[in-house]
Amino acid sequence: MWREHARCRGPRTFGIRGIQHPRPSIILRQNHKEGSVNRLQRALDTLVERIDTPAPIVLVDVMQDNIDRMQGFADQHDLDVRPHVKTHKCVEIGRRQVEAGAVGITAGNVGEAEVFAAAGFDDIFLAYPIWPAGTKGTRIRQLAESARLRVGVDNVAAIEALADAMGDEANRLQVVIEVDCGARRSGAPPELAGDLALAARKRGLVPVGVFTYPGHGSSGRDARERAAQDQDAALTTAVRSLAGVGITAVVVSAGSTPTVEFSTSSVITEIRPGEYVFGDLNNTRLGACTEDQIALFVAATVVSDWVPGQRILDAGTKALSREGSPELGYGGVAGTKAVLAKLNEYHGFLPLPDGDFRPSVGTVIPVVPNHVCPVVINFEELIITDSTGTSLQRWPVDARGFLN
Repeated sequence: MWREHARCRGPRTFGIRGIQHPRPSIILRQNHKEGSVNRLQRALDTLVERIDTPAPIVLVDVMQDNIDRMQGFADQHDLDVRPHVKTHKCVEIGRRQVEAGAVGITAGNVGEAEVFAAAGFDDIFLAYPIWPAGTKGTRIRQLAESARLRVGVDNVAAIEALADAMGDEANRLQVVIEVDCGARRSGAPPELAGDLALAARKRGLVPVGVFTYPGHGSSGRDARERAAQDQDAALTTAVRSLAGVGITAVVVSAGSTPTVEFSTSSVITEIRPGEYVFGDLNNTRLGACTEDQIALFVAATVVSDWVPGQRILDAGTKALSREGSPELGYGGVAGTKAVLAKLNEYHGFLPLPDGDFRPSVGTVIPVVPNHVCPVVINFEELIITDSTGTSLQRWPVDARGFLN
């Protein structure tokens, strides 16, 4: 079972499968001796005869560095890490995050929570304003019996529905009030957090704190720190609102990968990054990770070259999703300036930039996605190797297809 770790932890060492090594630097951006280009392409060249494309390739050593680096950053700032498993949906990766020191996991829906609870994870935050219709009420009640379950709420109607679903065991369910910090998504005004927490307490639920999502920090490099400041202000107001009705905010939860570097305010108790585990082009553009920290790419094969100055890859929307735009592109080829300009379901349209990059039909190339989360859910398994490409394992995407 995956138990909560105490805060204010002392020095530790971590490793992969029991092999110990010193904790890496807490700095989120660090340099490697060799570039991501050589690492991704060399690993792929070694694997190419053992895989079918398109396929998601994970460099486990880079991924583990990302996990340990984030944990080190959190420890330095006395923060708990509660990684969002929607990025990888993989039990083995979740285990590695907990082994590194994460206090538990964040899930995006009831199905994800159920998959990880069945695998032994017993500290789960469902960071979403759940409406417990259909079977969800019963499922939430069952989850609360097997794990310490926290659920996000941002309105009284959901509080009433959750309390009804829990019946005479409402005190088994902890709720965290979601407030908006400027992303204009879900979340109540921060000054109303206390009223919602009080409404939950009156129905027998257990209000334990507040959370928010600074999604507007993904709009550009300059937006990251400003969004984190908005997050801090909103959470501070929400904590005071709870205190005003006599409720202590034990949990003050912040996200996300683009803003986590600036989420170090003393009011915050935990962070919920997800994408950091793999990295992607969006996060490199924002400055939230380096190219060397990208741990997942999609292996794709050139299958046609009839149009001058263009190649067709066997990776379309069913492999890469539709994240991107004609101006930004829909994924880039590592080590080149080439970006996919258009995607059909099974076709990736790759204009060739000026230079020596002229792959022939049959060439397998590494495509780095814009946004990694919707790529993972397109595949049943992840192909796991390392930067040398010599090892090969296959890990299931355990929560793939669990959307409700």
